[in-house]
Amino acid sequence: MNLYIFHLLLAYFVWGFSMQKGIIEATTLDARPTTLKYSGDNITLTWRNVDSPSKYDWLGIYMPSDSAIDEYIGYILLSTCPTWSTGSCSLQIPLINMRSPYKFRIFRGASINATTNLTVFKNKIKLDKEGNPLPIASRQLAVSSVIHFYNYNEPTQIHLALTSNEGAMRVMFVTRDPIKSKVRFGTGEDDLQMAVDAKITTYSQNDMCDEPANSTGWRDPGFIHNAIMGGLSSGSRYYYQVGSNVEGWSLVYSFIAPNPQADETNALLFGDMGTYVPYSTFHYAQNESQNTMKWLQRDINEIGDKPSFISHLGDLSYARGYSWIWDTFLSQIEPIATRSPYHVCMGNHEYDWPKQPFRPNWSSYGNDSGGECGVPYSKRFIMPGNSSLPTGTSSPNTSNLYYSVNVGVVHFLFYSTEIDFQPKSDQYAFIANDLQSVDRKKTPFVVFLGHRPLYTSDYRASLDFTTQKLIQTFESLLIKTKVNVAFCGHVHKYERMCSLQNSTCIEPSKVNGKLPIYMVIGMGGHAHQSKDDPLENYSNKSIFPQPIWSLFRTFEWGYVRLHATRHVMTISYVGNHDGKVHDTVEIPCFDDLKSGTYVEPHQSFFDSSSNKPLPCDRSNNVFPFLFIFIIGCCLGISGTIYYKRNQNQHAWVPLNHEEASTSNTHL
Repeated sequence: MNLYIFHLLLAYFVWGFSMQKGIIEATTLDARPTTLKYSGDNITLTWRNVDSPSKYDWLGIYMPSDSAIDEYIGYILLSTCPTWSTGSCSLQIPLINMRSPYKFRIFRGASINATTNLTVFKNKIKLDKEGNPLPIASRQLAVSSVIHFYNYNEPTQIHLALTSNEGAMRVMFVTRDPIKSKVRFGTGEDDLQMAVDAKITTYSQNDMCDEPANSTGWRDPGFIHNAIMGGLSSGSRYYYQVGSNVEGWSLVYSFIAPNPQADETNALLFGDMGTYVPYSTFHYAQNESQNTMKWLQRDINEIGDKPSFISHLGDLSYARGYSWIWDTFLSQIEPIATRSPYHVCMGNHEYDWPKQPFRPNWSSYGNDSGGECGVPYSKRFIMPGNSSLPTGTSSPNTSNLYYSVNVGVVHFLFYSTEIDFQPKSDQYAFIANDLQSVDRKKTPFVVFLGHRPLYTSDYRASLDFTTQKLIQTFESLLIKTKVNVAFCGHVHKYERMCSLQNSTCIEPSKVNGKLPIYMVIGMGGHAHQSKDDPLENYSNKSIFPQPIWSLFRTFEWGYVRLHATRHVMTISYVGNHDGKVHDTVEIPCFDDLKSGTYVEPHQSFFDSSSNKPLPCDRSNNVFPFLFIFIIGCCLGISGTIYYKRNQNQHAWVPLNHEEASTSNTHL
């Protein structure tokens, strides 16, 4: 009997000990591997034993590893992991080599609602830039070991650009230390016989103009290297790598050298692409930029052994003062920017801040750069030309403001909508002189590129005084100099307009190649869109209907292909959902029109691709409208384009509204 009682007590003790052990067993967070070889490698995060899991529990991502608890670069809600409710789960994310170690922490979160004890959390509640509550660290549950990279001087963020000189290509990259680096290059992958030393620069926290860039958003950018590969043979493929014998070399990449005598041009253009990050951060991320990148890589592959050119029309990374987003963006574009020159112009999210030098009363300039005031943009890119402007502070001058470059048969002119562009400005003088000096025998096509639009049917941007000033300043000059196309971003949609003058469509028979076509291409990836939907409960009353001069408009993400020969320039809009062309326009060479030697294209300026619905096709429209037609013909192409328009007002156009539920707070 006593033995039975002993065994019973022993069993009870073992059971009680096990239960107690289960209750107090610590939450663990394992991060493997602890050393990553290359930037972009995956790390596996595994947590166990989260007691009573809550949907508010979260994982913080810290870089540098010793950052304060509220200075994470991003976070992941544990509830996004499939088995989170069991208290254990595992996920993988890629890590960018930002020249400093990482650490991960798991926290018990808390909800914020009307019944929350705000006294307890009053010093912990913070909002992201869209006004949403950031996660609360009410209690730390677990912390990982420190995660290192094998080489913090690994050359990263490699990208190419044309220079002001023929037969040359610039390459830029980043390392942690100011080590002496080179680019070595040649015509064979195993024959990199030529080498050039790289110049080095950087910028500091004190160079930033405002918060958060000069406070919580700051991370050291490392040292930025640039070198010019010269003496290139036109149209030849060159192989190159960057780095040093001491700290190691990058992979070998290749590009096709530009050919000034080429009879064609291949370019890819878009604006407002932004950055994908595999976590949440202080701003919404541009997740759709992944798809844009996927299709751009496909097109670079298809261009093959011909020179190519990439143009990003402002609002590049959307870092907005959080410097690690620049690291992520430049890593994201590496697959295309290492193979093709990547050219940029400045947008409001690179430059605008309250004390910028040009800020007239009529302007809509805000604080959209998050205090960066153009410094990261000016340091991380070097475009042709030498345009520069003092910030009016101790910060470095802003550069890459306006410049032009010939790519095959096309003359590209980039300008800035964020600095003084009025007729008496230095920028206007450059633009006017440049456009009037174009040799149309050498480059029969001229393209004008800036961030903010001249013409757009977007209800906010079209009413912006800055938009009106841009039209007043440049429209007559573009007509006088026979610019073929004016591209812009800022509005996050694709829109193609007719040949316009004074906000009026000009009949094709009167255009004769003398008026530009205006195109909005800000659909590169940014998620926020203007809402042009009909008012709720008033489906027949549009907020801002598609005007007649807007020939094609869509809210879908994507980019534009530009292909030009000496006789015709073809511009095609590619949609991200399927990677196919959904709109095309062909623009003939002015000299061919003038001489009468132009051969008609298979479609007109005003029509969509022949196998696609016309932009104003109402076949899926459930609203009752009367039908009227508008006769259009282009350069001898007969036919009519029928638009269903209300007799008293423009009819609403049903569009692809994948993002229309998101409010547009900042373009």
